[in-house]
Amino acid sequence: MAAARANRARAQLTIMEPPAKVGGKPGATLVRLRLQFNPASLSMSKSTEWRRTPSRMAGQSALPEFVGSGPRSLSLDVFLDATAKHDNSVEEAVEKLMRACVPTAASLARKAPASPWVRLDWGSAKTTSFDGVLSRLSVDYTLFDVDGKPLRATCGLSIEEATVDPPGQNPTSGAREARSTRRVVAGDSLPLLAWQEYGVPTVWRVIARANGIDDPMSLTPGTELIVPGPDEARTAEGADGADGTEAAAEVGESGQYGPHGTAGVPRPPLPLPEARR
Repeated sequence: MAAARANRARAQLTIMEPPAKVGGKPGATLVRLRLQFNPASLSMSKSTEWRRTPSRMAGQSALPEFVGSGPRSLSLDVFLDATAKHDNSVEEAVEKLMRACVPTAASLARKAPASPWVRLDWGSAKTTSFDGVLSRLSVDYTLFDVDGKPLRATCGLSIEEATVDPPGQNPTSGAREARSTRRVVAGDSLPLLAWQEYGVPTVWRVIARANGIDDPMSLTPGTELIVPGPDEARTAEGADGADGTEAAAEVGESGQYGPHGTAGVPRPPLPLPEARR
């Protein structure tokens, strides 16, 4: 039993210098805090964000649009005890944890203040071992020496994942696959939607393919359609070699025909096709 206890993996918190640039890896290790007692439990969570656009025209609730996923969050309690030695080890451990809540000297020197990154390492565990930042720290002192020195404390920690996605993954960062949604109203057709979104009606096939539509002139009001981004529309239409390929090459190039206009200024409304007047 004693041998098994001696070989038991001991959890530790590694506090590291924050990355020198966005998307970089954490720097040198500042502190390693080996926990006296392994956590009794670990609580991990991860969230996703969805967006719905209510519509009075729809018979059912609108389809949710995926916005993005949130970081992992890990919560644990760290128990500190100095009753055996009556030393300052409890306060020293708390001070080390407090260092993870304030900017490091190196980040201040770079004029880019940032607190250290933190990682929980515990044996071969992988899902709970990730680089993050300390988003919460609480300390409950529960026992004191005759001189007021803390002898026991329970520290509550929350570590929030701090990894960075590669460039171009966020829909607002210029990714080729950025998409939006559009709710159909009476009188809409795919060529009209393509004209309004891209300024080129002949790329309606891109919207049709993204939504599995066969008849571009028959759309049900209230239906929520997926609208590919300008880059995706230009690439897909060019690869098809369909009519209007030259026009498709203009989609999103000048900004005048993009869904957001030039330099972020909305494009003025386009006239309806003759058939719709």
